[in-house]
Amino acid sequence: MTQVGECPITDAMEILGKKWVILIINQLLTGPKRFCQLESEMNISGRLLSERLKDLEAEGLVEKKVFPDIPVRIEYELTAQGEKIEPIIKEMYAWSLERQTSRISEHVTS
Repeated sequence: MTQVGECPITDAMEILGKKWVILIINQLLTGPKRFCQLESEMNISGRLLSERLKDLEAEGLVEKKVFPDIPVRIEYELTAQGEKIEPIIKEMYAWSLERQTSRISEHVTS
């Protein structure tokens, strides 16, 4: 958890820098998903996905909703705070795409 006076970038990276976190958030940007949906769409181990979802819940970025159906249905969705990460993900995507394109064109002209 964040401590007062900690560098904001360090704080963000402690949360978002863990493997799979950005990808999980990206998947949840399209709306609530069940655990098995996330697991199959991302090809991530159930143990690691469970761990990351718990981390994201603890940080207030993801909410776990339990529905009293039979069998019990559990969905994960982004909180308002989690949705604020969308522009960061879009910028990362644009930066990476530009970088890849640049590297390809440099390689072709060499």
